[in-house]
Amino acid sequence: LNIAGTSAVVYKTIGEITLYLYIFNPKDHRASDVRPAAVFFFGGGWNGGTPTQFEHHCRHLASRGMVAMVADYRVKNRQGTSPKECVMDGKSAIRWIRLNANKLGVDPSRIAAGGGSAGGHVAAATGTVEGMEQSGEDIRVSSRPNALLLFNPVYDNSPNGYGHSRVKDVYPQISPMHNIKKGTPPTIVFLGTKDSLIPVATAKEYKKRMEAADCRCDLHLYDGQPHGFFNYTKQKYYLDTINKMDSFLVSLSYLK
Repeated sequence: LNIAGTSAVVYKTIGEITLYLYIFNPKDHRASDVRPAAVFFFGGGWNGGTPTQFEHHCRHLASRGMVAMVADYRVKNRQGTSPKECVMDGKSAIRWIRLNANKLGVDPSRIAAGGGSAGGHVAAATGTVEGMEQSGEDIRVSSRPNALLLFNPVYDNSPNGYGHSRVKDVYPQISPMHNIKKGTPPTIVFLGTKDSLIPVATAKEYKKRMEAADCRCDLHLYDGQPHGFFNYTKQKYYLDTINKMDSFLVSLSYLK
């Protein structure tokens, strides 16, 4: 994959599979900088999808001074994997960024993870789920991000949620909704009220559980909007959601 203006780095090799991060650096960025970072995971039902989905989000954040990245991760159509491997790859990506922070010019204590739909699940799981770490990695280095940027995320995998048939018995371990606890990263969520996959009630319940655990969860509902309403092609909502994402990051002192 070639994304203009990015450098591609390998963050994980597993068997014959090589997984890349595509990095968007701010203008005049140096390795000696200590900037906040964000990494995004594409949507596609854990089956497919492309890292280019969040390219424009990254270009925006890089223009604002963050080191922004999109991650490739294993999916069913390409690598024959299950949602569990998606989560493991998400965790590997966060760990790799933190481990290489001084080479990347990144602040290891200000790493945000973002994503849409199943990629929102991957991001949310890196911030909530215990275990599901890739064996052989240095688990002394945390795979948990410091903030979450979630676009119509799949974050309830229970029988009432999305994708339950794919995760069945492991759902209590892999479902972000069921792993919220004190210390879960501050989270912003964008959801259309006509999303056929993620009900508004799920988002409200997630926010309620976050706040019960003394965690921040900003929920932005978009009246009448379907799944995927925030993508770059839908300029009105793309711009509105990135402005709200930007304000959220300002409130965390990731942006000025």
